[in-house]
Amino acid sequence: MSDTLTKLTYQAFQQGKSYFGITHKILSTRLMQFISPRERTSQPIPTEILLKLQQRLNNLQEVDWEDAELGVYPKSFLFDNPWEDFFRYYPLIWLDMPEIWDRANQKRYQDFAPEVDIDGYPSYYAQNFHHQTNGYLSDLSANLYDLQVEILFQGSADAMRRRILAPLKKSLEVFKDLTPRQVRVLDVACGTGRTLRMIRATLPQASLFGTDLSPAYLRKANDLLSEIPGELPQLLQANAEELPYIDNYFHAVTSVFLFHELPATARQRVIEECFRVTKPGGVFIICDSIQMSDSPEMEPLMENFHETFHEPYYKHYMTDDLVGRLEKAGFVNIEMQVHFMSKYLIARKAA
Repeated sequence: MSDTLTKLTYQAFQQGKSYFGITHKILSTRLMQFISPRERTSQPIPTEILLKLQQRLNNLQEVDWEDAELGVYPKSFLFDNPWEDFFRYYPLIWLDMPEIWDRANQKRYQDFAPEVDIDGYPSYYAQNFHHQTNGYLSDLSANLYDLQVEILFQGSADAMRRRILAPLKKSLEVFKDLTPRQVRVLDVACGTGRTLRMIRATLPQASLFGTDLSPAYLRKANDLLSEIPGELPQLLQANAEELPYIDNYFHAVTSVFLFHELPATARQRVIEECFRVTKPGGVFIICDSIQMSDSPEMEPLMENFHETFHEPYYKHYMTDDLVGRLEKAGFVNIEMQVHFMSKYLIARKAA
């Protein structure tokens, strides 16, 4: 297939996912207002912001294509989609909605089934983030998560995750004297393993590691990562505030969509732990939500996000100084990028 045809196919694929996400949100919102109406707390989005949002989405897809053309990851990865999970679990998203709406209406934010054991987890973690059933502590939640995030971001969640790959690959050039197998990369709060799957495509021989608090999500990650060739990443259940690794062990550490779900004190501790386990000369890359400091024009969307979904720490995150936190931990030469609705912080540990 020619590059032009491949690019057109990719654009059509992304556009189809975007339309699907929009349609799902419209239908589910109308159904919710009919079955379980509640007082509207979100604000209408002005047309000019929607136009800017579409331009941001177009720019994200262009950069995604360019990185594939440059060989950061295979072009086939642009079409990597969990189709089996989609057909198996998408109906369950609809079936789970009445319970979500009821929980949201009654503001039950720490609502867990009796069989879900929340003992031993940090109190800030025992939440029904996004109002989802059993928070992050059930197999159902793990099975639905990637679909839910793709719908939320109009089919662009994977494209946003892939934006960590180019700076990751470039930053590892300082360790060019090592063999590829000697390079160690840790993904903190690895969730279902989709980011690790992408890192494997970019660094096929590196030793990959992942931690997460949820045993259910780690089971899902193990299933997903077992499907691909190469050495299986080493997964551990662990609190990111106390990473179970020795000092200066990893050449790179990544974290995707974690920090907006942490209270301020935990944010700082996680950053300090990531600094501790990163080798001198290594890099720590964060992908998370945009903030007021880099995207003030998107304030209505940010406000709607924490109003519509249960995101108890997002309001503080919106104005938190992540660069200051990284510098306080000891990171230097911090770069920032913004792609669509995510920002990226590339922080280095001095050699």
